[in-house]
Amino acid sequence: MTETLAGVTTTTPAETDPSPPRPARRPWFGPLLRRLHFYAGLLIGPFILVAATSGALYALTPTLEQVVYDQELHAPVTDTRLSLAEQIEIAREHAGDDGALKAVRPAPEPGDTTRVMFSQDGLGPSESRAIFVDPGTGEVRGELTSYGSSGSLPLRSWISNLHRSLHLGDTGRLYSELAASWLWIVAVAGLVLWINRLRVSRRNATSSRPKRKRTGYRRLLSWHTTVGAVVVLGALFLSATGITWSQYGGANFSELRTAVGWTTPALSTSLTGEPAPDGGGHSHGGGGQSDGPAGPANPATFDGVLAIAQRANIDAAQVEISPPVEPGTAWVVREIKSSFPTAADSAAVDGTTMLVTDQTDFAGFPLVAKLSSWGISLHMGVLFGPANQILLFLLALGIATMVVLGYLMWWKRRPTRGPRGLGGPAPARGVLRGAPWWGLAAIAVFAVAVGWFLPLVGFTLLGFLVLDTVIGLRHVRRRTPAPTGA
Repeated sequence: MTETLAGVTTTTPAETDPSPPRPARRPWFGPLLRRLHFYAGLLIGPFILVAATSGALYALTPTLEQVVYDQELHAPVTDTRLSLAEQIEIAREHAGDDGALKAVRPAPEPGDTTRVMFSQDGLGPSESRAIFVDPGTGEVRGELTSYGSSGSLPLRSWISNLHRSLHLGDTGRLYSELAASWLWIVAVAGLVLWINRLRVSRRNATSSRPKRKRTGYRRLLSWHTTVGAVVVLGALFLSATGITWSQYGGANFSELRTAVGWTTPALSTSLTGEPAPDGGGHSHGGGGQSDGPAGPANPATFDGVLAIAQRANIDAAQVEISPPVEPGTAWVVREIKSSFPTAADSAAVDGTTMLVTDQTDFAGFPLVAKLSSWGISLHMGVLFGPANQILLFLLALGIATMVVLGYLMWWKRRPTRGPRGLGGPAPARGVLRGAPWWGLAAIAVFAVAVGWFLPLVGFTLLGFLVLDTVIGLRHVRRRTPAPTGA
């Protein structure tokens, strides 16, 4: 810019400044998330897909049990009702002398059966032989294997083990932990990318809808982002609750809860002042139940123990009565109603004096303990009944659909010339070259913290870095021309 003053032409400092304009900093965080989303989706996708499809099946099992095992779970309504002692004697006679009486779940409503559970050789941990007795007539309606504190029957137990470990034991549990540990990372990265895409394009809300008129990769991308935006909150919930059941991340979560005082109050069953097991706890299949009583339990005591506990704090219809698990411990009566409003009170009763020695009330639990209990029930599809199960089923199918769409997008982006591999290339490399030092430091600290708390994320993230480095070196080698001879 020039100005004329008294016939003299002058130049402003802006025109005489010899320094070149400062180049704009290239965006780096979005491209980094895009590469992370690509590699995690590509390599962890199969684990998430299996977990989602098996989870969709598991979500429906509480209702399926009622249909498949109608003969065992239900009985004609009658005006008479046998005492627990009489029902237990009938079940014991049917069971023979093969196992010890483990626990009893009285019929909660008219038309339901009483479940009498025995320990028996040949059963797995937390499994029991359940004999179902008609409380009105004493007819034995059948027997099944029952698992854990949830009392899941063979169909639900089989699908639960498929979802949890692929029937491969503790080794198989690594698959579900890997899926749960990475699901929230993939979901958050995808959500940020979706929001950033809307912000940059400055389009209205219709830009987030599926593009039916598009074809190929663009149409798949529109469906992928739409489904992802719908299920992202549910995916975060399933990931968080799934981690609590995992081997390594779950153990770290339990230690954190203990350190900050978020643990669920434990019922003391000791009659001697020494700590004793109370048979409580949660697992995906409902494990945590004790494997057997300390010795033969008198059937006549069950009615009295239940009456004492009902005068204390047990007022739910769905309860379980367990005899002492070892000498010097009390009987335990606990509410097992997992649907909302949750009933999870428990009482310890001295079988000799018939006095309540300890009790816990769900209303007095810390908020985190309540949220944990509700989260477990919601994840298992029992908190809100069939509506809960249908929602989980659709959510799991949505997550599975996202994975499938992701692989289809990868297939559509494969090169059209030259060697055609299984899918398209990863997003552009070198995204961290323009990152500020504080950004690199924050990413490093976050990665180390997540890798420590969720070890499988840490190990697989290192694997991603090694794989990406190898691929990058191969590309450099291909582009480097071979030396020519003299």
